[in-house]
Amino acid sequence: MRLRTLPSLALAGMLCAPAAAHAALPGGGLPGIGTDAVRTMLILTMLAVVPAILISMTSFIRIVVVLSMVRHAFGMPETPPNPVLVSLALFLTAFTMSPTFSAVNTGAFEPLMAGRISVEQAMARGSGPLREFMLAQTRDSDIEAIYAIAKTPLPDKPEQVEILKLAPAFMLNELRVAFTIGFVILLPFLLIDLVVASILLALGMMMVPPATISLPIKILMFVLIDGWGLIVQGVLGSFR
Repeated sequence: MRLRTLPSLALAGMLCAPAAAHAALPGGGLPGIGTDAVRTMLILTMLAVVPAILISMTSFIRIVVVLSMVRHAFGMPETPPNPVLVSLALFLTAFTMSPTFSAVNTGAFEPLMAGRISVEQAMARGSGPLREFMLAQTRDSDIEAIYAIAKTPLPDKPEQVEILKLAPAFMLNELRVAFTIGFVILLPFLLIDLVVASILLALGMMMVPPATISLPIKILMFVLIDGWGLIVQGVLGSFR
C-alpha cells in the first residue's frame, strides 16, 4: 500500500465522527486550523480509526472473506496462515481502492495540509469518493433495511444517505456477495469429496478418511487451473 494512502484513510476516518473532530478543534474547527500543529494533531488522532475505516468502508471485507472460504474448501482451515491472507487482502484492497484513495488525497488531504481549505471542507470533499464507492456496491434494499431499523425516513437523493447508515448497509452487501462467491468456490471441492467418498465406500475402505485422499487431489486440481489467479480475478471483477 502506498504511503500516501494512509493519510487519505486518516482523513476518511473523520467521516465517522465529524462532530467529535469538529468539537476537538479550537473554536469548533474554524479558527486556528491553518496552523501546522493543529493539522498534525488532527491527522495523528484520526490515524486511530484507520483500521475501522479500512475494514468497514473498503473492499477488504469481500476479499478477506472469500480468501478465507477458499482454505476451508480445501479442508485446511489454517493454511495459508492468517498473516498471509490478510496481507494479500490488504494489497488487493489498496489496488481496488486506489482511484478512491487518490481522489480523497487530491481533493481533500493535500489542500487541507496546504492550508487552502478548512477541516469541514476537507470532510465534505473526502466523503464524496468514499460515498460513491459504497453506493455503487450497495443495494437499495440494504439501505432501506438500515433506515427501517433506525426508524428514519429514507432520503430523497443518494447523496443524502448518512455515512453511519451507509457503512453497515455496505458491509451487509459485501458479506452477501462474499458468501455467494464462496458458495461457487465450494461446489467443485464438495464434488471431489463426494466422488472420493463414494469410491472408498465401493472398495470397502470405510476406515480410510475421505479427506486423506481428496486433499491432494483438490490441491493438484487447484494448482493446474491456476486457482488463486482465477479467484483474485473473479473477486476484483465483482466490484462495480
